[in-house]
Amino acid sequence: MADRIGARHPSLQRLRRLSGRRSARTAEGAFVVEGPTLVGEALRARVTVEEVVAGGSCPGELLDRAAAAGATVRRADDVALARSLDAVTPQGVAAVVRLPHRTAEEALGEAGPLALVLVGVADPGNAGTLLRSAEAAGAGAVVFCDGSVDPFGPKCVRSSAGSVLRLSVARDGEGAEALGACARRGLRTVATRASGGVPYD
Repeated sequence: MADRIGARHPSLQRLRRLSGRRSARTAEGAFVVEGPTLVGEALRARVTVEEVVAGGSCPGELLDRAAAAGATVRRADDVALARSLDAVTPQGVAAVVRLPHRTAEEALGEAGPLALVLVGVADPGNAGTLLRSAEAAGAGAVVFCDGSVDPFGPKCVRSSAGSVLRLSVARDGEGAEALGACARRGLRTVATRASGGVPYD
């Protein structure tokens, strides 16, 4: 049976804090996943789901799965939940997930034959699209370097459609160090360009 919580409950305050500030995500070692589809993806992925907060429309089956996975499950008023999240359209459920702490070297060790290194990618929607593209192309890792957006911010998480949960992702890397790690692991490195390039494959 899920606990029922009010608008001032610490769980909702935590969702608001983690959704709004990169510094909070770093300090607490956690990030927010919104919506039943992405919460379901988190429960299937190799991540630790700490807590799930659901509104009235959330499927009970999803909450049962969350509880079975060891997450704390709470019920909240739909309006209070929506006000605690980043999305404009109410998502009905959110989860707090442990932030993976990987260096670029560690992420690239899980890359397989293909990795993506992002340098100075500042738009979260574009970064999420690149995460999806990397997964579709068979990459095992994505490293965010040199001022790139936080891949665990809510807009990037949504735009990635779950790829950020399935790939080995590192943030706050240095581009030169990441490329050096690629070379040490025998990965051939190529750069991308907006037009006139050769397809990567």
